Amino acid sequence: MGGRHPYPETNPLGRLVNTAAFQHSILLLIGAAAVLIGLETDRGIMARHAELIYRLDKIILWMFVAEAALKMSAHGRHFYRYFRDPWNIFDFVIVVICFMPFDGHYAAVLRLARILRALRLVSAVPALQLLVTSLLKSIPSMFYVGSLLIILFYIYAVTGVFLFRDNDPFHFEDLPTAMLSLFRVVTLEDWTDIMYIQMHGSANYPGYAGLGPNADTGVSQAMPLVGAAYFVSFVLIGTMVMLNLFIGVIINSMDEAQKETDEDRRRAHLGKTGQTSVSDDLRALERDMESLAERLRRVNARVRDD
Repeated sequence: MGGRHPYPETNPLGRLVNTAAFQHSILLLIGAAAVLIGLETDRGIMARHAELIYRLDKIILWMFVAEAALKMSAHGRHFYRYFRDPWNIFDFVIVVICFMPFDGHYAAVLRLARILRALRLVSAVPALQLLVTSLLKSIPSMFYVGSLLIILFYIYAVTGVFLFRDNDPFHFEDLPTAMLSLFRVVTLEDWTDIMYIQMHGSANYPGYAGLGPNADTGVSQAMPLVGAAYFVSFVLIGTMVMLNLFIGVIINSMDEAQKETDEDRRRAHLGKTGQTSVSDDLRALERDMESLAERLRRVNARVRDD
């Protein structure tokens, strides 16, 4: 189903699970399961067709069990190889959770497990697998970029509290509040409103007094140059630079994951066709040349002896 680890075609079951028809059928089942769980959110539909929806849901669940059984059987005696693919483990865990005997108090857990079946689309579509693999590969690099972004947030939040707390206690009363306000700014969600409050003074900004309980406790101070420089520089560094670093890391990881996927496909193709890679051919040629050189040395040695 994932496409990265094709099943052995030495038996009929292996050939079956590798067919496009089988994989498309699983996609349809996953889509049907997602539609059914969505229908359960409608009270009117559930009042009329609850029993039918539950029966269809059970049928689909057992079809997923049959899918797992077929894939295990495709490996023959080595059925445990099914669990070498992380995507198969992911699918298997979701199916097992759906069979757990949750009572009424844990019905929400069961519903959540059934919703997770929609995530099986990730394991069923190779393109989605590539995206998830790219995100996982980018986690180490994203950690360092995120650490740098946190340092930037901290520096600007502390500076903002010292500069703007008296004028704008609603957004810069303390460090946590300032961090949250800067998160709003970095997402560009009405960030100019916060900037104009500092530039023109809270008393001169319409509606500021009605923002919150501590909005009217400050002393209005207009800081046009400082306010503009503070927020413009933060947006340029935080949004235009730092967030684009995240995008660059993810794109780079996607390129690496795509290369690995192409290499896996090439190896699988060579394994099926019985062909050898160029490097293998070069090594074989090198061994033949060494053998020929050794024979020539022996011939030359005999000629000198004669």
